Amino acid sequence: MAFDLQKLDAMLASYIEKKKLPGVAVAVSGPDGVVFEKGYGIADLETRRPVDENTVFGIASMSKSMTTLACCILAAEGKLCFDDPVSKYFPNFRVPGNPQQDVTLHHLSMHTAGIPPMEPLEWSIAINTPGRDSEWAREMKRTAPNKMETIEQVIDYIANCPYPTLGQAGEYMSYSNEGYAILSYVVDIAAGITLEEFLMERVFKPMGMTRTVLDLDGSEAIAMAGGNITRLFESDGDKVTCDDNWSILPPFRGCACVKSTAHDMARYYQCLSNRGMIDGVQAIPAKAVELLVGAGFPEQEKSFYCYGLNKRTKAGHVICEHSGGLHGVSSFGGFLKDENYGFVALCNQSDSDPDGLVWMMYNMVMGLPLEESHRWLHPAGEDFANPEMLLGKYICHEGIPVTVEVFMQDGKLMARNNYGEMRFTYCGGTWFSTQRTDTGALGRMHFLIRNGKAWGVQVYTRIYQRIED
Repeated sequence: MAFDLQKLDAMLASYIEKKKLPGVAVAVSGPDGVVFEKGYGIADLETRRPVDENTVFGIASMSKSMTTLACCILAAEGKLCFDDPVSKYFPNFRVPGNPQQDVTLHHLSMHTAGIPPMEPLEWSIAINTPGRDSEWAREMKRTAPNKMETIEQVIDYIANCPYPTLGQAGEYMSYSNEGYAILSYVVDIAAGITLEEFLMERVFKPMGMTRTVLDLDGSEAIAMAGGNITRLFESDGDKVTCDDNWSILPPFRGCACVKSTAHDMARYYQCLSNRGMIDGVQAIPAKAVELLVGAGFPEQEKSFYCYGLNKRTKAGHVICEHSGGLHGVSSFGGFLKDENYGFVALCNQSDSDPDGLVWMMYNMVMGLPLEESHRWLHPAGEDFANPEMLLGKYICHEGIPVTVEVFMQDGKLMARNNYGEMRFTYCGGTWFSTQRTDTGALGRMHFLIRNGKAWGVQVYTRIYQRIED
């Protein structure tokens, strides 16, 4: 298939320049191998060393599908079952208020275990990562009950969490790094080797991912990279800094600790797109890929979280994807299911939203205008009939607490959080798209109603719970 790669290149470069991203690597891999891959910008603020398709980046939460893929391979081989209760592997595990044996590996994989947003990942990063000195880091260190460096400490905190459980297992989705931390250790137990070893031998090597590693502190990635590894950038207005302080979060290894390249990650997603085959070889069992994103999960326009990947439809295609973000890491990647195409964009700056770069690459392969949006919430064309149900304050305790207050202004629903105010656009049901009044940044909220009043609101993928007056 012929693609206008020159036009794609120009639009990607324009997006990167407009967003002032320091360094980005992108790649598309397809049936005949590399379709497009390129680096833009710099990997080091001081030397101006350029980024290329083989520059090693962090991928942050894009690591999660690798952890669940490991679980899927083990399930395909009969070494674990997603219906196993978590207590089979960790007898002390429990989610307060829920029957101990009711929470399964399936629920952890889909973020539906009832675990509310909580602090352990942020505590772990702040305490275990050297070179971090900020208001956030100091507050995390002040509030942490321990170093949050073992999975037992995470499990103990879940069992004694001071925040209300979200519901019975399977009832609500709320993104939980703690659940994926536990899955990392389930792989260790079921496989009889560490997750790090399992991914290297059963995923990275078979897929030909020669510059990819799961390591805790970046040391293996640095050795592997041979000097072609990015530094980690932060932007504060017009001030840009960079350092080499990779986030260290010991029990959360399978959540966010993979380092890779655009070339390798496009191959990874292409292999999943092609039911585990790449270069004519069955690198991953097809049954494992089916468990990961297959018929057990719906295909619909609204994004649905499967096992470590979101799944949605667009213009007759099924897209599976995930993002990631940490200090000096913003990532986004995915694939067109059963079409043998993988896509990725890796950026070396925090909070940089590379989604739009991947959307352009999706659009090229799908034959859509490159600039077409992939936002899946659409205005309903009317106002929400019962705004009084939503008014009030909601809180999320993941790190420093964030509150959202929903209020009426000039007859319109509005919200404010720790960062600014937002306008609402009603999109049907109890869904709303939001737009910051200062920056124009877009978001989404989904309110959860019980007895005529919202008890919570899902902001992106985290459920904030109502603060009662």
